[in-house]
Amino acid sequence: LPVKKKPRTFYSAEQLEELEKMFQEDHYPDNEKRRQIAAVVGVTPQRILVWFQNRRAKWRKLEKLSMKGNKKYPTASA
Repeated sequence: LPVKKKPRTFYSAEQLEELEKMFQEDHYPDNEKRRQIAAVVGVTPQRILVWFQNRRAKWRKLEKLSMKGNKKYPTASA
């Protein structure tokens, strides 16, 4: 049986602003905090969980890219 995927959740600018603000405060909100965020944003706690997972992945990717750009010890080219 094919797995039924959830339809994509689209967030308004206001919702994203709130989510980004929460992300700056805490990258790993606990269950209670996710429920609070869900109530404020107006989506399910499960959607908040997924949003934070995706946002952390994006954050790690950006961190990795910025580290690549700021190499403290560039390889010697002889």
